[in-house]
Amino acid sequence: MSEENELTFEQAMYKLEQIVEKLEDGDVPLEEAIAFYKQGMDLSRLCHQKLKTVEEQLTEILREDGELESFIVQEEE
Repeated sequence: MSEENELTFEQAMYKLEQIVEKLEDGDVPLEEAIAFYKQGMDLSRLCHQKLKTVEEQLTEILREDGELESFIVQEEE
């Protein structure tokens, strides 16, 4: 998993998409499909963590005076 932690978000998503395509084809032996599924779950977790980190960084903005201020995005209903 240490190699996966060094992946960028885009690299992890690309690998995840490749795994999904292989599993959707259905031509994968069961044992290999399970290994792909586990790897896909690890990649999914990594992507989620990276997105959460970015989201946390974006919740604060720098004001003109250099102070950090919380930033809340109003979601459309």
